[in-house]
Order: sequence, then C-alpha cells, then structure tokens
Amino acid sequence: MTTATATAPTTTAAPARPAYKVTWLRVLRSEWTKFWSVRSSPITLVTALFLLVGIGAIASLTFDPAAAPGGNDGPPITDGAISLALMGTIFASLAIGVLGVLVSAGEYSTGMIRATLAAVPKRLPTSWAKTAVFGVVATIVTAAGALGAFLLGAAILDGEAIAMSLGDDGVLRVLAGTGIYLGLVGMWGVALGALLRSSAGGIAVLVGMLLIVPGLSSLLPASIADNVTPYLPSNAGQAVTHLNQAADSLGPWTGVAVFAGWVAVTLVAAAYRLARRDA
Repeated sequence: MTTATATAPTTTAAPARPAYKVTWLRVLRSEWTKFWSVRSSPITLVTALFLLVGIGAIASLTFDPAAAPGGNDGPPITDGAISLALMGTIFASLAIGVLGVLVSAGEYSTGMIRATLAAVPKRLPTSWAKTAVFGVVATIVTAAGALGAFLLGAAILDGEAIAMSLGDDGVLRVLAGTGIYLGLVGMWGVALGALLRSSAGGIAVLVGMLLIVPGLSSLLPASIADNVTPYLPSNAGQAVTHLNQAADSLGPWTGVAVFAGWVAVTLVAAAYRLARRDA
C-alpha cells in the first residue's frame, strides 16, 4: 500500500522595502533638483549676469574723463573704476530678487507645495532648504559676475586716472560684498514669496522696498530721515558694495548685518505662517 504525503506549498516572503527617512541632505537635494528643473531659473540667472556685466561694460566704455569731477586733472570719481564696473548691481538685484520670489511663491500658484509638504510633513525643513539652495547659488553666481564685470571694466579703463586693479585696497571686499548683497536679496525674495504666497505681491513688496521706499524717505524731515534711511534694506545692504562710505551710511559689514536682519525676520515670519496655516 502506497501512502501519499502532501507537501505544503512554500511561500517566499517579499523583501521588505527600505525605510526612507526625510533627512536634511535629502531635502536639500530635492530643492536643488526643483530649482534647476524650472526653465526660468537658469534664464534669470543669465539675465542677472548680463545686467551686471553688460551695464558695467557700457558705463566703462562711455566714461568721459572731462565730465568727471575736476576734469582730467581733478580727483577721481567716487570709488573709482569699480563704481562704473558695478553700476549694474541694482538691476541685477531686481532679477535675482524676482527669481527668489518665484522660487517660493511659484509652488503655491502651481499647487506643487502640497506635494512638497506631503513628502516633508515637518514643513520647516523645506523652507530652510529652499532658502539655503537659492542663497548659495545666487551668491556664487553674482560674485563671479561682479569679478567679471570688474575685470572687463578694468581692461576698458586701463590708463585712465580712475583705473584700478584687484590688488587695490578694498577691491576684493567690494566684489565679495556685492555677491553677498545679491545673495541676501535673493534669500529675501524667497522669504517674501513664502510669506505672502503670491508672486505679484512678493515682487511688489521687493521692488517697493529696494527702489521706491529709499526715494520716499527723502521726503521725511532731515532729523528723521538721517536716522531711518541708512537702515532701509537696500541702503544697508549696498554699503558693502561701495569702496568709500558716505558720512550718513553704515559701515560695510554693519550694513550687511542689518540687511541680514531684515531677511531673518521675514524668514521667521514665513516659517511661522507655514507651520501654523494650511498650504
């Protein structure tokens, strides 16, 4: 008699899926990828470089020694050749600042912010990472642009009374400071876009504070204007972009610290709103 033995089928357990953790480095990588995947990012950065270098080159090419204070034999214009080479800084700051606003506010207009917060439930790391990525990119790119603008301007103005070189006192500080200032402008744009969650609103506030408010401050009584004007964002931040400081201006690094304070306050306000309110 034969006895049949039934063999129970064997099952192979599916391999456990690796547990992915949200880390600071991974959030940084995701923000880096998002930044470069948007076509407007490289285009606007190139535009900022073009404004910074191009306007400086035009200013250097059209420089007329006879029209400078004191003529050919008089004292050089304020800050010498570097002031001409970096004349495009204010225009570059608008491009960088607007891009910063779009980097953050654009996620709200497209609805991508929901996917971002679903991937990073703690929310705040996305804000810090976005600001850090764009701040570093903007600083490096614009510092390189400032260096290129100065070298081009120095070549154009070679032999003029206002000619300067990289070895002159304060030149490297101004070039590095220009990159720092423009990097802070970009970070401020990111903070404003995140706080207001509107591209139009963020750009309006940015342009108004950088260009319009400093001009309106001249309408204030002198006793008030003298105490307020140096601490406005653009006036404080641009102190580091000048070789020689005006009598009523903040010191170079004091101005950077004040402008960084504006950026920090806006970032904290944006982070508070992100943590407390729905996207």
